Amino acid sequence: MGDIKDYKIATLGSHTALQILKGAKDEGFETICICKKGRSKPYESYKVADEIIEVDDFSEYFELEKKLMDQNAVIIPHGSFVSYLGFENIGKIKAMHYGTKGIIEWESDRDMERHWLLDAGLKLPKIFEKPEDIDCTVIVKFHGADGGQGYFLANSPEEFYERMKDADSDRKYVLQEYIVGVPIYSHFFYSRLTGELEVMGFDKRYESNADSIGRVAAKDQVDVGIQTSYTVTGNIPIVLRESLLPQVFEMGENVVKASQKLSKGGLFGPFCLEGILDPNLNFYTFEISARIVAGTNPYVNGSPYTWLRYNEPMSTGRRIARDIKEAIEQDKLKTVLG
Repeated sequence: MGDIKDYKIATLGSHTALQILKGAKDEGFETICICKKGRSKPYESYKVADEIIEVDDFSEYFELEKKLMDQNAVIIPHGSFVSYLGFENIGKIKAMHYGTKGIIEWESDRDMERHWLLDAGLKLPKIFEKPEDIDCTVIVKFHGADGGQGYFLANSPEEFYERMKDADSDRKYVLQEYIVGVPIYSHFFYSRLTGELEVMGFDKRYESNADSIGRVAAKDQVDVGIQTSYTVTGNIPIVLRESLLPQVFEMGENVVKASQKLSKGGLFGPFCLEGILDPNLNFYTFEISARIVAGTNPYVNGSPYTWLRYNEPMSTGRRIARDIKEAIEQDKLKTVLG
């Protein structure tokens, strides 16, 4: 039987690092946090990191990777990890990496992602092939894990081209039908050790200025020329209607099954289906995040759903650490690495 004292948990100091590192320490691991210079205060103050490595830029990760490997560190990826290193570099990681590297590419490219979700049988918003096809309200989404930055609405080809003048025209984007409803972000965890899917919780994002624009009178919005933006500033916990849970479990299970045809090892560990619940209680999934999401941060002490299952504090960060811990103790660590 393996000993967790022979291993450490490491991640980049951003996104969900506090939760990941706290969960690792709760499970008995020593932890390493890689921070940009001047941004280490949270990790020092909350005492979640046994070692803090400061860098000028996260791109320096590969220069210190050997040091991590010498300490048997297991790398936990999150949204900032993908955003700063780029999915094309994830495959170059030589240190132990939790989760399937190959699945990150399917998340990072919206065309590939759509293929995956459709193959899983999920209901998706309509996609317009070119701006001239726009005949309803669309949301223009750029590829990558940038927290909604730069997204905008357009109601016609003319409005699209006008708004694109202020955007980075070199970035790939998708024209997606805008579904009116409640944004629901469903957090899952799938363990290859148990073969079981868990629903960890739900959240909605607080987006600027989409969620604050309602405080401005319609006349003032027009007079000032406010344009809606969707940069994520925080997350709000949600408890879903219980009658919707069977549908949520089915969606998550189908996504995992579909992923196993796309990449060796398939999707495992934490992931999130991001969508809209319309007035008829239909889920429209518009995106998947194939790793831990920031919407789990309100649940550092666990969600109502993890309390039902574990009856102890169980964040998604801690669930990751427990999966690694159980893999080590069962001499199956390779099962959760990829």
